[in-house]
Amino acid sequence: MTPILEFKNVTKTFGGLSAVKNLSFTVDRGEIVSIIGPNGSGKTTAFNLITGIYQPDYGDILYEGQSVVGLRPDQVQGLGIARTFQLLRLFSSMTVLENVLVGMHGRMRTGVFSAILRLPSVVKEERKAKAKAKEILALFPGRFSEGRQGQPAQALSYANRRRLEIARALASDPKLLLLDEPVAGMNPAETMELMHQIRDLREAGRTILLIEHDMKVIMGASDRVIVMDHGEKIAEGIPDVVAKDPLVVEAYLGKRAASIA
Repeated sequence: MTPILEFKNVTKTFGGLSAVKNLSFTVDRGEIVSIIGPNGSGKTTAFNLITGIYQPDYGDILYEGQSVVGLRPDQVQGLGIARTFQLLRLFSSMTVLENVLVGMHGRMRTGVFSAILRLPSVVKEERKAKAKAKEILALFPGRFSEGRQGQPAQALSYANRRRLEIARALASDPKLLLLDEPVAGMNPAETMELMHQIRDLREAGRTILLIEHDMKVIMGASDRVIVMDHGEKIAEGIPDVVAKDPLVVEAYLGKRAASIA
């Protein structure tokens, strides 16, 4: 079966420095794959390459067997890829519900002329979009009640803003969901809750590629782990095996700690 995502010898440099170097890996449908590594190892650059924010200098990136190199971010999203960001990018003054509706924009058929005239087709589509947005918010039980959906995003707790960004990404109905440090800033209970929700998303048919530093999430949610250091892949495999790899220990703790381990 064709992988849903494939990196083939991808390289990206900035000012002569390789942010990603000869990176190759695959993600199969229905997997939860984590990319880990020290700060500056190239993880977020890899996400930016997938989503069209950056273009590779060499190599190819395939989604469902089709190259996405050269596509704009909106075109990549239209194929069925959505992402969250390490730094939140919500519309703070817009309501919770409106933020999710923004995520649906690329899937809606309403044109400017129809919207101005408020044609029946526009009203019907908007009604369906709101119902769908509410369904997505319901994936986070107890977090986005009917009353909270009308609040501005800036009124939410930090953890709920993280959840809202995931909800907005889901609004485009992606097959492949990229999560950049989804539990950053969450306490242990919130982290455990979101970890279960990530697994539920997989059970609902999503494939998930995530960047994460929290090893409990990595060990508890991932089918496979890809480890990067200085732009290169240094290890790949199931979480238990990767965690004991000497190269991985060295990348995180240094040579002396690795030799002691």
